[in-house]
Amino acid sequence: MRKAIKQIRDLLGRIYGAQGGALAWQRIAPLIENFPARKRSKKAYFTEKDAVLITYGDTLRAPGELPLTTFRRFAVRYLKGLFSTIHFLPFFPYSSDDGFAVIDFFNIDPHLGTWHQIAEINQDFDLMIDYVVNHFSAKSQWLTNYLADRTGFEEFAIAVDPATNLSMVARPRALPLLTPFLKPNGQSVHLWTTFSADQIDFNYKSLAVLEKMIDILLYYVSRGATILRLDAIAYLWKEIGTDCLHRPETHLMVKLFRAILDLLAPDVILLTETNVPHHENIRYFGNGNDEAQMVYNFTLPPLLYHSFLKQDATALSEWARGLPLASASNAFFNFSASHDGIGMRPLEGILPASEQRALVAAAQACGGEVSYKRNPDGSQSPYELNITFVDAIIGNETAAKAQKFLASQAIQYALPGVPGTYIHSLLGSCNWRAGVKSSGRARTINRQKLQVQTLVSELKDPGSFRARVLNGYRHLVKIRCQQAAFHPKAGFEILNLDPGVFAIRRFAGPQVIHALTNVTARTIPLGPTCLAEQGELRDLLTGQRYTPDSLVLAPFEYLWLSPGCDA
Repeated sequence: MRKAIKQIRDLLGRIYGAQGGALAWQRIAPLIENFPARKRSKKAYFTEKDAVLITYGDTLRAPGELPLTTFRRFAVRYLKGLFSTIHFLPFFPYSSDDGFAVIDFFNIDPHLGTWHQIAEINQDFDLMIDYVVNHFSAKSQWLTNYLADRTGFEEFAIAVDPATNLSMVARPRALPLLTPFLKPNGQSVHLWTTFSADQIDFNYKSLAVLEKMIDILLYYVSRGATILRLDAIAYLWKEIGTDCLHRPETHLMVKLFRAILDLLAPDVILLTETNVPHHENIRYFGNGNDEAQMVYNFTLPPLLYHSFLKQDATALSEWARGLPLASASNAFFNFSASHDGIGMRPLEGILPASEQRALVAAAQACGGEVSYKRNPDGSQSPYELNITFVDAIIGNETAAKAQKFLASQAIQYALPGVPGTYIHSLLGSCNWRAGVKSSGRARTINRQKLQVQTLVSELKDPGSFRARVLNGYRHLVKIRCQQAAFHPKAGFEILNLDPGVFAIRRFAGPQVIHALTNVTARTIPLGPTCLAEQGELRDLLTGQRYTPDSLVLAPFEYLWLSPGCDA
């Protein structure tokens, strides 16, 4: 206990200086002392049984029913026993950005339900909760308090003279960095707004902000969170004259969150969300034991897309060789689709500009949109592709579109790490063009609201695209969570079989699995020498048996082969 407290106080001193750190400790000590600490209950943070379903609280709707109640009924029927954890994107009262401009960090949006509905879902699933650490809503009482100079809120936001040179600041949006607001006394202030004029950046140099955010952190833990997603964490600390990205203080703040949780709730996992190149992303693991336990594997979605578009897995295979992590406390959060889109920055240094442009053109040709970021020289470049992963992968494919999409997901689920699936991928959703037209926002394309009665009717037809995707996905997840070789920390080796095949060997104890995926529309014979030493192989997904000299992969076929395996 004393050692943990010393670590927390040392971190505060490194962030705020000796005097500021002492004052910071005075403010957060009561929060720590009053929190009912618990001991570690799990031997490891992750197992092969872990899989996360990502959703908005109101993706599924039914007339006259709270969406969280609707979701729970659907989840118990279709997801229980497959997905260990539900990640709810921000479900708090908000003013814009589908939840990420939070008005009230402590309550559930009443249009969705209450904490009671969340507790009911928590009976069957673990919870991942969005910890929106970078900004708050311009419609919140907190901004009103700041503008009125009320006690405790005088430095809650970051006011900057608009004449200040901010050209070095990294910009994830092609929008103004500063937004003007008028105080009640008539004074105009320009506030730092990284993501939109409705999202006011917190000023973490204020101890009042620190205290409030630690309070929120612990509140989410008290409400059952087992994973906290640190939204937009890379932008947390601002220092004019720098790019304000991944600042040392930001990493120290993640260490602080980790130290507090290690003391009070050691089973709770921190997951950092940083849509940046891979080498920047993995820095949030720290030394392996002092920052985030998981980071989003942001390079995976665009490389997966590239592999199926080019029908060549070479780049994906080469990148995947660099995924080993030394610490048993760390794992990648592997995902292919999100509520935003397919990030392009992670491809920097991996794919040449010409191939990145090909991805942009292909996404647009399939009805997708492109969101841009502003560069220091004033130019713009693609930041993310706004398109459902279903439409991105199947492209103009007609005959085998469900098979092709599921092949992409089989790769995601075979990689080392914890898999996460966005609900619209699970349900085979396509681009929601009507939503984009209605909202005027490109990101709406993958945020469709579904009437659950209509959805269930589609799923009852085994020949429907949604049913074929969902049933294939459920089988994939069911088989995966039974295999020790798919433990997030199990060993792996990337195999060179054919440029059109992504092949990975996973192993743990006596079990070995060769996960092979054909990313092409052609049949690929793998030849008599492939896996020759293994003897007879059995596909865990279908039960079919193979000998190494008879391996032929049909277009977009995926196999999880284990030698001498009996189901």
